[in-house]
Order: sequence, then structure tokens, then C-alpha cells
Amino acid sequence: MDLDPDEMKKVSNRLKRAQGQLAAVVRMVDEGGDCADVVTQLSAVSKALDRAGFAVIASGLKQCLADEENGGADMQRLEKLFLSLA
Repeated sequence: MDLDPDEMKKVSNRLKRAQGQLAAVVRMVDEGGDCADVVTQLSAVSKALDRAGFAVIASGLKQCLADEENGGADMQRLEKLFLSLA
């Protein structure tokens, strides 16, 4: 399955932002940051990663729908991947 390069560029950017957020969380933990702030930032990182995963799956679904010949097997695979994010 080929994923849309433009969509994957957006996903890559989102993941890079999440990476920066996670680095900030690690710093906060290492420096003894406020518990509530750490949890809030962890939640933001988690949501960013979930959104990136959903974007990859959405792009894959678009591809599967565009190519119905192989859609059945790929749809099952995407469904499994989607459920792994929940």
C-alpha cells in the first residue's frame, strides 16, 4: 500500500513536534517538575501520537478505497492497526 507523500509529510511534522514535547516532558521529570504539569504534557504527547497514527490509517483507508481490487485484505489490516491505537 502506497501512502500519500503529502499526508505523510504532515504526519512526519506532527511526530517531530511530539518528539519535542516528549523531550520537554523528560526534562521536566529530570528537573523535578510539577506533577500536574508533567501529566498535562504527557497527555498532549499521547494525543499527538494518536493523531499521527490516525492520519496514517486514514491515508491508508483512502488508498484502499481507491484500489478496490486489493481493498479487502488491506482493510482488514488497517482495521487491526486502527484498533491497536484504541
